[in-house]
Amino acid sequence: MTAELVRGQNHTLPQTRLEIRVSAGTPVVAGATLGDERGTVHGIEWIAHPGSPQLPGLEVSRQAAADHRLAVDLDAMPAAVHRVTVLLALPMEAGGPVRFGAVAAPFVAVTGLEGTEIATFTLTGLDAESAVAALELYRRQGDWKVRAVGQGYAGGLAAMLADQGVTGAAELARSIHEAVARGLARSVAPPPPRTPEGDRVRHTAAIGDPAQPVSPPAGPAPSRPTAATDSTAGGPTAGASTGPINYAHPRRQATAPPPPPPTAPPAEPGRPAQPVAGDATGWSMEERLYNQVWGMFEDLARTTAAYRSAVDFAESRMDQELDRALSDPRNRIGGAGDRAREEARAKRGQLTDRAREALDRDLAQLAAESAVVEPALPAAFAGWDNPVWHAYRVPMEIPMALRIGDLHLPENPDLRIPLLVRLPLERGIWVDSGRTASEAAALTDTDRLRRLAMDNAVAHAARLLAVYPAGEFSVHVIDPAGSAAAALAPLVNSGVLAGPPASGAGGVASVLAHLTRRVDLVQMAIRAGAADSLPPELDTAEQLLIVNDFPHGFDDRAVTQLRYLADEGPSVGVHLLMVADREDASAYGPVLDPLWRSLLRITPVADDHLADPWVGHAWTYEPLRTPPGSRVLEQVLAQVATARRTGRRP
Repeated sequence: MTAELVRGQNHTLPQTRLEIRVSAGTPVVAGATLGDERGTVHGIEWIAHPGSPQLPGLEVSRQAAADHRLAVDLDAMPAAVHRVTVLLALPMEAGGPVRFGAVAAPFVAVTGLEGTEIATFTLTGLDAESAVAALELYRRQGDWKVRAVGQGYAGGLAAMLADQGVTGAAELARSIHEAVARGLARSVAPPPPRTPEGDRVRHTAAIGDPAQPVSPPAGPAPSRPTAATDSTAGGPTAGASTGPINYAHPRRQATAPPPPPPTAPPAEPGRPAQPVAGDATGWSMEERLYNQVWGMFEDLARTTAAYRSAVDFAESRMDQELDRALSDPRNRIGGAGDRAREEARAKRGQLTDRAREALDRDLAQLAAESAVVEPALPAAFAGWDNPVWHAYRVPMEIPMALRIGDLHLPENPDLRIPLLVRLPLERGIWVDSGRTASEAAALTDTDRLRRLAMDNAVAHAARLLAVYPAGEFSVHVIDPAGSAAAALAPLVNSGVLAGPPASGAGGVASVLAHLTRRVDLVQMAIRAGAADSLPPELDTAEQLLIVNDFPHGFDDRAVTQLRYLADEGPSVGVHLLMVADREDASAYGPVLDPLWRSLLRITPVADDHLADPWVGHAWTYEPLRTPPGSRVLEQVLAQVATARRTGRRP
């Protein structure tokens, strides 16, 4: 029977191999400290955290996530360890929550390896605290117990570590948050919860009339209630809002979206329901499909986590049975030891087979759902091979999101989840043209990697141009050495660029100065509440800057301006799309670390560098490619160019 603990209550642990499961509803940092009889932590080697996740008998998550599973083997703890304290902290990311009082109460469960709950604790009553000692496992007279602690610290992780006697707590806390920031830079985060009131801000409208409440364009009401944190969300062009953007539906405040319509007949008893496209909540089909894709993403992450946990349990159980069998001297004579090994391995096989059967069942259901969802996706959510692009027309309003690739896991590489980032972009994109550790990169020569990276960037720019209304998106290019002329040909030849690609140091300086001035002017106008005083020649469209071969052609001033655009640009509609090999910029050292972390890193070939926000799997990212011989890219850009010239959809 599960013990539901309250603060200060304890419970005896019936076993020593455990999992500590954390569910927080928002990404948190999970770690643990080892303490002696007095609870003192004797140095950083007694602390498990994302930057150093493994200690004897203990393993924690390598990144911040909404859900964690910490593996604990109390028998493997050093004899000097008498206390294991589980720590939770909010990551120090820009725009994230800064106190636990602003998020749902974290829930912690101590379970056996098979998932049976032993004790649970909900950390209620937190307010200004940004770090908390959730619970502790402690040794008392040879037995291990769990105690619910719930001690919060308004001073954050540094104050909590200092309270446990850690020398250099502030420096260690800083290094932990840096490790977390590196992990968050590779994490794809889910849509945040809806807000119950308020309108979505359209920045372009606000520039023209700062006093005028922003209203949706004529026609069907837009539906934009959700967003993705690591991907992209936010407001277009020149940010008119001084606070966070509200994604509530503008005409249905304080109400929940309707459930999906009953488009499929009820399933027969004992058989799974037939999947249908749009089987999620939302005000429009676009929103329902968006939420359905995210639901598939989460389902695949969690069902794979359950499978991997079951396999780990089967392996651990086999090891325990072998240890017990071989510790008996009688089993070392004759064939008893061999029989014990065979029995243990057979049990392991049965457990893993059952786990795989459950996984295959879930994968089959998700594959069936994907098969009906993919053909129903609108152009912005669809791959280049989807027939929807052949019926493309320049839209009247921006979509909720844009597909920039696919994600899959090794358990079923054929089941691919669209990677959707919210529009307008809140974060720039970095197409890594360097040689990564992936097998695909190892089989591709350096020059081809760079060409593929630039092709990938051009395709993303084309998709962004295609999903915005005519005249609401402008693209600039910096190509210092002119090495990307061939890749840029579709953009140049169609006439959709704001100007010719800039080359040489002078061209780099000119484009950066133009966009930096735009950011400065819009920010000043917003702060002064005088958006109508902007110069009439200012282009109020969203701006995308493609940078090839960084840092070639960049002096120190240009690098500083680029960092400024990466930090300040997205809030006022200026976005970066960089094609770069980080090794080329190694001479700058840690100065550029914030730049790299601020961008969503993708690759021109398959690479398993992205992580989900629920359980932290490493997902393989696959870039989108146009079908061989297809001219869909050129045809789409031709329509965009025509609409820009005529000021209307063709």
